[in-house]
Amino acid sequence: MKQTETRPGLRKASMLLLAATCLYSAATAQQARAWKTSAEPMKEIEAIRKQIRAPKFPAKEFPVTAYGAVGDGTTLNTEAFRKAIEACNKSGGGRVIVPLGTFLTGAIHLKSNVELHLADSARIVFSTDAKDYPIVFTRWEGMEVMNYSALIYAYGQQNIAVTGHGTLDGRASYKTWWAWNAGRPAKQVKARDQLHDMNHKRIPARSRTFSDSSFLRPNFIQPYNCKNILISGVKIINSPMWNVNPVLCENVTVDGVTIISHGPNTDGVDPESCKNVLIKNCYFDTGDDCIAIKSGRDEDGRTIGRPAENHIIEYCEMKDGHGGVVIGSEISGGAKNIYALNCIMDSPNLERILRIKTSSSRGGIIENVFMKDVQVGTYRDAAVTCNMFYEQPGNFMPAIRNIRVENLDVKKGGDFAVYVRAYEESPVTNLQMVNCDINGVKTPIQVDHVKNFRLENVKINGQLAQVPATSSN
Repeated sequence: MKQTETRPGLRKASMLLLAATCLYSAATAQQARAWKTSAEPMKEIEAIRKQIRAPKFPAKEFPVTAYGAVGDGTTLNTEAFRKAIEACNKSGGGRVIVPLGTFLTGAIHLKSNVELHLADSARIVFSTDAKDYPIVFTRWEGMEVMNYSALIYAYGQQNIAVTGHGTLDGRASYKTWWAWNAGRPAKQVKARDQLHDMNHKRIPARSRTFSDSSFLRPNFIQPYNCKNILISGVKIINSPMWNVNPVLCENVTVDGVTIISHGPNTDGVDPESCKNVLIKNCYFDTGDDCIAIKSGRDEDGRTIGRPAENHIIEYCEMKDGHGGVVIGSEISGGAKNIYALNCIMDSPNLERILRIKTSSSRGGIIENVFMKDVQVGTYRDAAVTCNMFYEQPGNFMPAIRNIRVENLDVKKGGDFAVYVRAYEESPVTNLQMVNCDINGVKTPIQVDHVKNFRLENVKINGQLAQVPATSSN
């Protein structure tokens, strides 16, 4: 969703935020201290890494062609995929093989102990007919809903995978799925507003049913409430909306995946309310955020109360996108222990390197974010941004604290090196930048409310940067 920032009326909302501010102050009193050196988060990373293990599968194969699939690009193979996955699951698990060919299908629903494996150069192309995607319990922009199944979906399963060196093509375009969010107003606006209203009124999630003329696009891959997930090697293109969106999952590995999609809201990997996530060796060229870590929108996020926790991002390359590593904006459940290492980012269309976006309609605590050894060719907007005014204000004060960026090297920056917009009542706390070199920036630092802002050997446009007087240390 495109960023909207609005200042008018924020001071008038201060009374509404009083209770939230008191809660924030109590939480701040218990907050973890800032990291003193990078050795501390690096030790934490290794402890988390030991908890993440990719699933393994029995050495049994179930070719989809043995269940009636035809790889001619025109035969609809939804039933063949279902039969192969069902047989694999009932036999105790194994590998469902997609051989060389182009296999057209509707929704694919994975089951426990099933690895969907694409042979080299194999293609799965997905139907653009909404009727081929049954209504399931899902999450759409951080809100619980009964809506179209993701193209590849699983609910309540364990030990599942999508692997191989083939291509998954969602076939989205402005003539198909993306047209649902095009025009003024977009077709999806009415249903989206209705879903927001249901969320605010806390209508039971399974009573929020949308389909047919609602125009809420499905995501590409969405395991929901699953454990032990592997997505490896595949190329994902032309997604209707978010590409890889695990929700309320634990032990997730995304390894060596290429994601290219330039439609509206085509984020790369969006883990929501997940614990123990490893994203490595991936390539992103997207129409929205490359990686966006989330934990639910507003009432749904707060009611479920599951933070994004223990995420490692390493050795990834980001090209186009609204942000490289992003936390938010659907972050009402909070986020903690987020680590990004050894990444490359470079595109005049990449807007931000590290982006934290929230609002007082979201609330939630974002803490312990560590970025190290990131090489950047160019970006457009800000290298590091923390924004508490992403959407209209509400009654839930957000908190952002303990952010450390180390060894960030930028050849040609954009508008800002560091950009912070925060509440006076809830300043960004313990923001550290160490050994960074950021060049070609129009405005080095623009911040309002930051507490314990530390710059150590940070050069911006060749000059040692100083903490501005506007921050409170």
